[in-house]
Amino acid sequence: MSIGQAFKTYPKAVMFSMILSTAIVMEGYDVVLLANFYAFPSFNARYGSPTGDPKNPYQIPAPWQAGLSNGANVGEILGLFINGIVSERYGYRKTMIVSLVAVICFIFIPFFAKNLIDLQIGEILCGIPWGVFQTLTTAYASEVCPTQLRAYLTTYVNLCWVMGQLVGSGVLRALVTRSDQWSYRIPFAIQWIWPVPIIIGVLFAPESPWWLVRKGRTEDAKKALLSLTSAKNADETFNVDQTIAMMVTTNELEKALESGTGYWDCFKGIDLRRTEIVCVTWSIQNLCGSAFMGYSTYFYEQAGLPTVDAFDMSMAQYAIGFIGTVGSWFLMSRAGRRTLYTYGLALLTLLLLLIGLISISNSKGASWGIGSLLLVYTFTYDITVGPVCYSLVAEIPSTRLKTKSIVLARNVYNVMGIVNGVIVPYMLNPTAWNWRGKAGFFWAGMCALCWLWTYFRLPEPRGRTYGELDILFERGVAARKFTGTDVSPWASESEGDRVESDEKTALGGGVHVEKA
Repeated sequence: MSIGQAFKTYPKAVMFSMILSTAIVMEGYDVVLLANFYAFPSFNARYGSPTGDPKNPYQIPAPWQAGLSNGANVGEILGLFINGIVSERYGYRKTMIVSLVAVICFIFIPFFAKNLIDLQIGEILCGIPWGVFQTLTTAYASEVCPTQLRAYLTTYVNLCWVMGQLVGSGVLRALVTRSDQWSYRIPFAIQWIWPVPIIIGVLFAPESPWWLVRKGRTEDAKKALLSLTSAKNADETFNVDQTIAMMVTTNELEKALESGTGYWDCFKGIDLRRTEIVCVTWSIQNLCGSAFMGYSTYFYEQAGLPTVDAFDMSMAQYAIGFIGTVGSWFLMSRAGRRTLYTYGLALLTLLLLLIGLISISNSKGASWGIGSLLLVYTFTYDITVGPVCYSLVAEIPSTRLKTKSIVLARNVYNVMGIVNGVIVPYMLNPTAWNWRGKAGFFWAGMCALCWLWTYFRLPEPRGRTYGELDILFERGVAARKFTGTDVSPWASESEGDRVESDEKTALGGGVHVEKA
């Protein structure tokens, strides 16, 4: 089935996956909101402390900046672990609806916050449903669509993140000249726009067929699959019974490989390697200097740009990020995930090094040079590392451990985010370390280490079914040899190879491929 045929066969799967993924817009929006409020004069005047500097009369102290930025990360860690247990027990739809209702309630706290403590509590509580959205949307996208569409629907999650950042920057840019309390309350209130329409969409969405198969509800899985496909436009090669049979076989194959469904199973046998890959792959997003993008407006301002120009540059940055994410869809179908990740990290290392070098200059044009390089950095990040990560973390785990593997990976990402949330404000704050653009040297070194791990440890899952990936990991195939290794677990006996799993093999925890 070609990509075009897959879209025609699975139009409802594409639609419902996009509806659920839109919840990530809220998280991307809030991340930009809070980080860039630190460059907001009215927000600093309301919640900040006097500095004695006429250019920056009020500043949120660096410790509070770190605490507020990490509040959402702490909540997300809680939400992620909750999702790993609840969604596997009650299903993706019910978990999603409850989380959307919760976020509607929690938004009231930052909207009516009277002090920094109220803001901190609000960020932690809002982070809990955001943590659910982070993994549930990616897992759902990877399970309702065929192999040909996995990369597009999982990386759409990253596009939603970028859209949230772009909307947040636009809202802040429109209100930056206001000096009253509504300049920062209106941005908080806009978050109420998203949940209700998403809830309506989720009510009509079918449950994941893979989840139903894991629960032994094969007939319900068949009905769900029919609800995700178009009987009128389906490709002639599509057969719902064979597709369900493939899901059941993959589930039994993973049982034979002793793949359980608990958190501890992620660290046992061949799943340990898969867990390492998804955890490091997602943490690289926080280790490659992307924190510059999250604090972009504040960074531009501290680099010497006027406040209004700083917000204009941030809007341009996220618009470029949007274009880059869409561009990644075309590259992934040709270059593959591993290639984009390795070359992307190499380019990011070079750009961060250049930012550090330019920051040494004291000329007035240096701040614009740093800003321009950060735009190039954003485009490079969002056409390689940013979106490709979502595809990788959804494809690498076994189907039985997908949700929990993604939870663990995202939590490692959030822990790295907490570290960033502590050190980045100190790097940029003029009352703390005041590194400004020189922080590029530090992140260039971190990015180089990320590239080194990627080259030796990251495999290429492009075009592989989940059953094929199971066998590749069971054989212990090296990451750089994934593309060239031939496995055909779904071939019929008359066509060639078949997967043979008998009682003896299952007891031994292995699955072998024999010639028919």
